[in-house]
Amino acid sequence: MARKFLYIIAALIVVVFVGRIALTFYGTDLARVALVPSRGFEGAPPLPANAYDDPKLWYSRPGVADDPAHFRPTGLANDTAQGQAAVFFVHPTSYFERGHWNAPLDDAGSQATARQMLRGMASAFGNFPAIWAPRYRQATFGAFLSDKPEARAALDLAYRDVAQAFAAFVAANPDRPIILAGHSQGAFLLKRLMMDQVAGKPLARRVVAAYLVGWPISLEHDLPRLGLPACAAKGQSGCVVSWLSYAQPADTHDTLAGYARFSALDGKSPGNSPFLCSNPLTGGVGGSAPASANPGTLVPDADAASGKLVAAMVPARCDASGFLLIGPPPELGPYVLPGNNFHVYDFPLFWSAVRVDALARDAAWQAAK
Repeated sequence: MARKFLYIIAALIVVVFVGRIALTFYGTDLARVALVPSRGFEGAPPLPANAYDDPKLWYSRPGVADDPAHFRPTGLANDTAQGQAAVFFVHPTSYFERGHWNAPLDDAGSQATARQMLRGMASAFGNFPAIWAPRYRQATFGAFLSDKPEARAALDLAYRDVAQAFAAFVAANPDRPIILAGHSQGAFLLKRLMMDQVAGKPLARRVVAAYLVGWPISLEHDLPRLGLPACAAKGQSGCVVSWLSYAQPADTHDTLAGYARFSALDGKSPGNSPFLCSNPLTGGVGGSAPASANPGTLVPDADAASGKLVAAMVPARCDASGFLLIGPPPELGPYVLPGNNFHVYDFPLFWSAVRVDALARDAAWQAAK
């Protein structure tokens, strides 16, 4: 067990190291040389039609042993409330190699890192017994630094896997309400999935909420095509939540430049258009809340094998540009990115608040239906 945790720590150190290089030199030749694959796009055939019937292609799903999404940190109250919705969670980028444009499904390093990320993020939905988190051939981190057609092809391949996993998830949960959640690359892929599979479809009536965290949702170019409005208040169901966390002073220049590489859902560049900033402490759009309103931040232990909840640790305030500001940098660990970017901690910062928020929206959906 100790060796397993040390392996995970080593993987996370690599993730943070390359992430710091990439974001420090975002868009420069140095970053592209270091992280963007130089080979052509290999392509890959679609997975077999029934691939996601196999539990081995899921990090989390009912019946999976040692499910990372059901991790319980120290300090968590003996909360017995259970939600009714089935949760579909897409993990963020955990593959940083330049040998391939897409992570092989048998890549041990990216899988170990993905499991660790799910422990800190998807576990916020642990009151829901049915959490499904698929393995998928994610695009390597360098795809987000490149304008090459291979980068788009890599993201298209990742999307096809996620869409196929989602179809299996829906088939396994034909009548239940659903929660969609993802972070970073996971949120990027989910917003496309919502445009294709939710907007204007009967399935939209089953969506309790969509937590598209760590990727900006343009109010003008994305939100109208998701098929659901932004969540305006606590306890509202059938809506979208999104935020990007920065401590102060915040330098958001590189993040904005990076996101501008990608077309929005309407096919246009998001440019400098404002994006959705949900406040996880109020449940609405914009506004501010003091640290005393934060019921629990998930603070990892030194070995990242476990963690504890700390109440009243960070506040939350949406600024005019759409970023969520959390005050002075809190001590959460070594994975803070340049510019006081707490991207890696978007979910852990508000772990208990997300837990409460999801249950409230699930109860509201049940009451309405």
